[in-house]
Amino acid sequence: MPNLIHSHSRWGPTDQIGAGNLLTAEKRLAALASVRRGQVWDLSHDIFMGAPFMAPNQTPFLMSIFGSWRDTIKRRRRMGATNDAGTNLERIEMTAHVGTHIDALGHFSNGEMLYNGNPAAEVVTDWGLDRLGIEHAPPMITRAVLFDVAGGSHLGPGQTVSPDDLKRAADHGGFAVEPGDIALIRTGWGRYFGVDNARYLEGEPGLDVPAAKWLIDQGIVAIGADNMAVEVLPNPDKTLLMPVHQFALAECGVYLIENLALEELAAARIHAACFILLATKIRGATGAPVRPVVIV
Repeated sequence: MPNLIHSHSRWGPTDQIGAGNLLTAEKRLAALASVRRGQVWDLSHDIFMGAPFMAPNQTPFLMSIFGSWRDTIKRRRRMGATNDAGTNLERIEMTAHVGTHIDALGHFSNGEMLYNGNPAAEVVTDWGLDRLGIEHAPPMITRAVLFDVAGGSHLGPGQTVSPDDLKRAADHGGFAVEPGDIALIRTGWGRYFGVDNARYLEGEPGLDVPAAKWLIDQGIVAIGADNMAVEVLPNPDKTLLMPVHQFALAECGVYLIENLALEELAAARIHAACFILLATKIRGATGAPVRPVVIV
């Protein structure tokens, strides 16, 4: 993304939560008050060996049983136990960006600068982020609005979602964006997650910077999508790679939520509802797996 001038946060030089500042008590109460039926839509995919990942930056999810019932019973017998209590315990190796997850504000830089003027050289260590880690992301209890830009079908790789596409989807859904909302973008591409990983990773429909800016200008806290990176891949401008990540995270402090499962929500025609997401507080991590839900 050429010639962007890094903007200092509107919330002050020490801010680490960005657009999370828009998640006010009033916004939370309004979202919770909208719940009437108690129905829940789970917007997450399973995390499993075989889930898609973007090499080389991302590595595959690996899980093994580190301690099984066989071994633990033997050890406890040697300690004098007679009730054969067996334990099963796994060991997991993964990036924080496998499956349905949220990006921390320190995940992307614009050159040498992270969000709010933080120099990457001072923040990024071999053992995690000293600032802007996912532990700073606030609990997200607010209204989500679903932009079903694909209708009943799906868009194709490299197909850009424009501001006009978002406006039409909002009109169709009968909502207007409000400050503190979270935007969910259904492109239909999520149907290939874990089903046809090669196709899922060959590219994707998604936002470009003008569409992200349109959402952010209206006070969006986070942008989520049913694809691997929220943004269009490949970008129509071949000189740009991941400009939406730069703009949203590093310039604006707006979170990105990736690999969402939005098919059932769209089929139920739920376009605006209470949304809850809590990121695991992994200190210094650049993201975290999440299990977001919509409640109506």
